[in-house]
Amino acid sequence: MINGSLNCLKSILNFPLPLAPITGICHNLNSMTTLLLIDDDEMITGPLVRQFTQAGYGVLVAHNGRDGLSIALSQNPDLVLLDVMMPEMDGWEVCRRLRQQSVVPILMLTALGEEVDRILGLELGADDYLPKPFSTRELQARVRALLRRVELDRTAQPTTVLTAGDIHLELETRQVSKNGRPLTLRFKEFELLSLLLSRPGQVISRAELFDKVWGTDWLGDTRTLDVHVRWLREKIEDDPGQPRYIQTVRGVGYRFAAPEPP
Repeated sequence: MINGSLNCLKSILNFPLPLAPITGICHNLNSMTTLLLIDDDEMITGPLVRQFTQAGYGVLVAHNGRDGLSIALSQNPDLVLLDVMMPEMDGWEVCRRLRQQSVVPILMLTALGEEVDRILGLELGADDYLPKPFSTRELQARVRALLRRVELDRTAQPTTVLTAGDIHLELETRQVSKNGRPLTLRFKEFELLSLLLSRPGQVISRAELFDKVWGTDWLGDTRTLDVHVRWLREKIEDDPGQPRYIQTVRGVGYRFAAPEPP
């Protein structure tokens, strides 16, 4: 039974397993880009550490959620690979707490493959979600894609404050208010509103909204966009049934229509 599991894991990860699990938490940290791998299964973390260090990344490893959160906040990695089912603190709680203090990209790795699990991770602030079993080629591709997205965001140097009518949004602090009254938004609600508000008057297609907010590989129900728009309207519109800010452009997408000055 054990040999069968090892052979299965070997085929999943596409390279030989190490002779012994890697127990240190720091690997190749002179690298320009550092990943934090939080997973309690050393039969997975060992091979992944070897794969990523060979690819030139620095790798930090934690084998439970509590240690992982501490390392993430103290070491400031460039990207976090986060398992869900772990001792001491599960991945959902790590993601939620980390997102309160950091904008580091989070890629969740988990055997929980149901759509509701993917949605929960994304709503808590994860940037991407890869169900197990996975190939290391796909994992590396997703890591590179997330890091490219972060680099583009850094070089774009966006405006830190967006205002339209009585809506005020601060990108750095992730605070939103209407007429000076603070609004509480979910992570994806904030991402969606900031994108719409950054291009007032422009129609943004559904495809672009999914690409920028949920990622190009989103395979869930496309109605999640409409649900998030409805939630946003309930928070920022005077009359959600007759929205003046977030307008639907049928067959295309959505537009943030800033009201004309009086």
